[in-house]
Amino acid sequence: MGEKLKSVVYIVGPTAGGKTALSVQLAQRFGGEIICGDSMQIYRNMPIATAAPTKSEKAAVPHRLFEFLNPAEGYSVSRYVADAKREINAVHAAGHLPFVVGGTGLYIQSLAENVQFGPEGQNGAVRAHLQSQALQNGTAPLYARLQQCDPAAAEKINPNDQKRIIRALEVFETTGERISERAARSKAAGQLYRNLVIGAFFKNRELLYSRINDRVEQMLQNGLLQEAAAAGKAGPTACQAIGHKELFAALQGQEELSTAVERLKQQTRRYAKRQITWFSKMPGLHPIYMDESPDPFLQAAALVGDFLKEENEAREP
Repeated sequence: MGEKLKSVVYIVGPTAGGKTALSVQLAQRFGGEIICGDSMQIYRNMPIATAAPTKSEKAAVPHRLFEFLNPAEGYSVSRYVADAKREINAVHAAGHLPFVVGGTGLYIQSLAENVQFGPEGQNGAVRAHLQSQALQNGTAPLYARLQQCDPAAAEKINPNDQKRIIRALEVFETTGERISERAARSKAAGQLYRNLVIGAFFKNRELLYSRINDRVEQMLQNGLLQEAAAAGKAGPTACQAIGHKELFAALQGQEELSTAVERLKQQTRRYAKRQITWFSKMPGLHPIYMDESPDPFLQAAALVGDFLKEENEAREP
């Protein structure tokens, strides 16, 4: 009989949906530690735009994989899965329960499904050359090149997503292989953990959008403009973060700040919609509607409690 799978809880959902507060409460209740599941919260010096956990939240329970990477450094889903597995093992070794929390669907689902990846296809010189071209000529010529060499990838990548465009071109120029073909070959290698996936959602979409608008205003009060100004010198990742790139024109005096802020709110709402679409299709999802549940924490705690009870019963001879 094989070794019993160890448990991992995932807290997922759209931005401004209440994932962070819920996960801190649950980790406190069940002796857990929180592992980042967000592709931008891994970076340093961007806490306002990325809505990274606060100092008080980090003090309440241990947090892992947050704000450890320089914004000039690239990162990939395969590296995330490897890093997250290492942290999950460390949490289990400490006798605690891992809570993977975030809104990056590709990262979280790849981890939950134990997706295996081929060679990275990384080349720093090629990447630096592509980044230089983007700075000189903008993203459009690079996207046009991607449409020619890997139309399937271009179809799935936003024409303004400079980071992913450069990554796809880097893979092609380094390996001669299309990144879309690599993705198709990536496969699940069998379940690695017992997974509980809890989604923090809103039945009333307009209420979520109102929360997003309020969050943007709060971010501005917390110093988002100053953070965005510094991000312009910190490399392409920081420049492309939602909350930074929408403000550059206003910072350069090319448009009114109010116009830039409205665009930021709109882009964040669109991002939330994409997150909802992704996570709604995630296998095994247990949705909690934060605007309808009498007590989202108690509802989530009941799910975690039952999940751990099943684990304990499975261990009994």
